[in-house]
Amino acid sequence: MASVNKVIIVGNLGRDPENRYLPSGEQVTSIAVATTENWTDKQTGGQKSLTEWHRISFFGKLAEIAGQYLKKGSPVYVEGKLRTQKYTDRDGIERYQTNIIASTMQMLGSKQDSGNSGQNGSQNNGRNSYSEAKQTGRRPTTQADLDDDIPF
Repeated sequence: MASVNKVIIVGNLGRDPENRYLPSGEQVTSIAVATTENWTDKQTGGQKSLTEWHRISFFGKLAEIAGQYLKKGSPVYVEGKLRTQKYTDRDGIERYQTNIIASTMQMLGSKQDSGNSGQNGSQNNGRNSYSEAKQTGRRPTTQADLDDDIPF
């Protein structure tokens, strides 16, 4: 029987990305993304919410893009796989940490949300597919690039 290890997260960054480099020179970018679940308590009728924090790591070209364009508060869509690592803390206790290793990322919202103030704060409208840049190795298309093609 085949198995699947796939995660999809849509949330907001809780802090600016952290960039590191492997001995090979490859960039690794780490982010923390918050997802919030809201519901109505059946017993009290009051609103409840639960926020989960997800640690996400990007490698290579996708790490470069995430490190450059994502900022604290940015809404983001991420696909990847779960990876659990075992480590020993300062007190000698073995602990486990589960991260998401990203394979696809797409910025959501406006350019202002991502910390890149664009022309009049116009919307990307999903035109900046950073997963495409990872797959092709080409620079993603920006709103300014699209405006250059308009003949008027």
